[in-house]
Amino acid sequence: MAQVKICGLTRPEHVAAAVEAGAAFVGFVFFPKSPRNLTPEAAASLALEVPPGVARVGLFVNPDDALLDAVLAVVPLDILQLHGSESPDRVAEIKARTGLPVMKAVGVAGPEDLDALWDYGLAADMLLVDAKAPKGAALPGGNGLAFDWRLLVGRKFLTPWMLAGGLTPDNVAEAVRLTGARVVDVSSGVESAPGQKDADLIRAFVAAAADVPRLA
Repeated sequence: MAQVKICGLTRPEHVAAAVEAGAAFVGFVFFPKSPRNLTPEAAASLALEVPPGVARVGLFVNPDDALLDAVLAVVPLDILQLHGSESPDRVAEIKARTGLPVMKAVGVAGPEDLDALWDYGLAADMLLVDAKAPKGAALPGGNGLAFDWRLLVGRKFLTPWMLAGGLTPDNVAEAVRLTGARVVDVSSGVESAPGQKDADLIRAFVAAAADVPRLA
């Protein structure tokens, strides 16, 4: 059984579908290049509908202090997700400045990328282990790409972590069984088109993740 984060939500009905299905985290994107980008005002109206017990995550890509301030002034977020090239020092700085837990996304394509998990684990409260975006990609995540999950078999982490990258209702159970992930993150895998969430796919994904026997 794995908890689920549904990221890139943009409409009230899809926030409701995620919450009703049992998602533990809901994510809102603040990155203009993304088809899932929200203004602070739009995100605030969605975040206020999220009940207690479900964590509201804000996704940022190399944010400056002004953007963080503008969003946090109106959006009640519980966790900040950094999905750019932020250094461990910048992660620690944002955590100290905002007083919020920080999750750092780390892109993985091969064994050479695994050392970064240790470095960022020293600074962040949680890691998001994602597929590394291809060179020249417009988006650092949400590309529907997976990596070789076997790279994570038996790996120890300094902090809690969640698995992302190319997950769908059809493969999430296999990914959880193979990696031992206790939390999984999905965005494009529950969409009918880029940025367009599908309530049926959201429900199917959460059910599939929940159906995996709990690991020791």
